[in-house]
Amino acid sequence: MSSRPQRGERRADALSKERIVTAAVEILDGEGEAALTFRALAARLSTGSGAIYWHVADKHELLSTATDDVVARALAWVAEDRPPREAVRAIALALYDAIEAHPWIGAQLSREPWESATLRIFEGFGGQLQPLGVPERAQFDAASALLNYVLGLAGQHAAAARLAARGYPDRASFLSDVAARWTERDPARFPFAHKVAPHLREHDDRAQYLAGIDLVLAGIAATAHG
Repeated sequence: MSSRPQRGERRADALSKERIVTAAVEILDGEGEAALTFRALAARLSTGSGAIYWHVADKHELLSTATDDVVARALAWVAEDRPPREAVRAIALALYDAIEAHPWIGAQLSREPWESATLRIFEGFGGQLQPLGVPERAQFDAASALLNYVLGLAGQHAAAARLAARGYPDRASFLSDVAARWTERDPARFPFAHKVAPHLREHDDRAQYLAGIDLVLAGIAATAHG
């Protein structure tokens, strides 16, 4: 009677959680969140679903763990010896590139911002605030501003992923359509939208994102020296 649990235990040990998460990320990157099922994962790993359940309770835990894994690997590239302002920018850019490379992360971060991956981001930003000279009373607000900015990016990528799933055209066509809709509105009511519509068509997402980080950092610097 003891032989079956022992075989199951050896099989579970051979199939590590790391292998499961790696395979899950591959499915998510290649086919999207809808394609990630325990059946598809078991087929990719050449195992049974029971061996996967040994390590992961359900799809919710799998998505959370996969998101945390990608975020952790992205932040691992940020050198610890950077000056604090450069470190904040490096963290922000690492997260941008991770969300760009793995669009499903945007949906996961937007859906459940209290999970481990979000805390990891919050900690990464927060660790740079004291070296920046931010008073302790203002550090929570400063870290939250940076985190919320990144979560805004995540939400945009989640929306873009939904549009892509519905077969919407490429980014350039989408932005051109939106800009055209802006300019169709009453210019007396929406003068700013009319003025910036050409920038919407032509802007670089990564450069604009970093410009926003710099604006947040400028506000943080004013707090630090205020």
